Amino acid sequence: MDWGSLGGILLAVFGILLGQAIEGGQIASLIQPAAFLIVVFGTFGAVLLQSKPANFKLGLMLLRWIVQPPIDDRKELSRRIIGWSHTARRDGLLKLEAQLYNETDPFIKKGLRLLIDGIAADKIREICAIDIYYYESQYRSAAKIWDSAGGYAPTIGILGAVLGLIHVMENLSDPSRLGSGIAVAFVATIYGVGLANIVFLPIGSKLKAYVTQEASRREMLMNAWVSIAQGDHTRVVEERLNSYMR
Repeated sequence: MDWGSLGGILLAVFGILLGQAIEGGQIASLIQPAAFLIVVFGTFGAVLLQSKPANFKLGLMLLRWIVQPPIDDRKELSRRIIGWSHTARRDGLLKLEAQLYNETDPFIKKGLRLLIDGIAADKIREICAIDIYYYESQYRSAAKIWDSAGGYAPTIGILGAVLGLIHVMENLSDPSRLGSGIAVAFVATIYGVGLANIVFLPIGSKLKAYVTQEASRREMLMNAWVSIAQGDHTRVVEERLNSYMR
């Protein structure tokens, strides 16, 4: 569980509400369902319009990484890779087949299968590099929907404020409702700017960081498999792995 993500959002919301209270405003005045619906549905409608449905769906699914981030197992994986190198040098590449059935990660299974089948090192690099490229391209595109949401939300908030002001203008005959009506209208702007800067944009940045982490992990595996396929000494494999531990 990534408590930093939850703590960050709660801290930001608490700061806004505390500031509202210190200024003498009513916290209840910030709760406007109509403004919230305009901003949220308008923002995601615009994002869906600009995105491929598959990217939009994947971007929503990646939201779970904010509270349950992918595990960074590079240190533990490094120990397993060194074990593969020892086995390959001592008993041959075919002995790695026993390790293959213990793996659940499709990328690891793919790489080990290439090694076991005796594929040349340059071909292993080529195949894995293509896999890494398309993984990173797909997941970065999915993560960028949150950047897009952060770009659209403030403008949709202004749209909501204008709609609220139109409603105020329709009630000019009742001066007692003008002040509260204008205040309500500008809540949509608060929602747009607030959601963009304390939710959507930070989510996008964190997801892209996790995609970069996973791409680095896969690159580490690829280079290790290439070294093993070339027959490099286990010490050489280990030194290359250490570069990814910094």
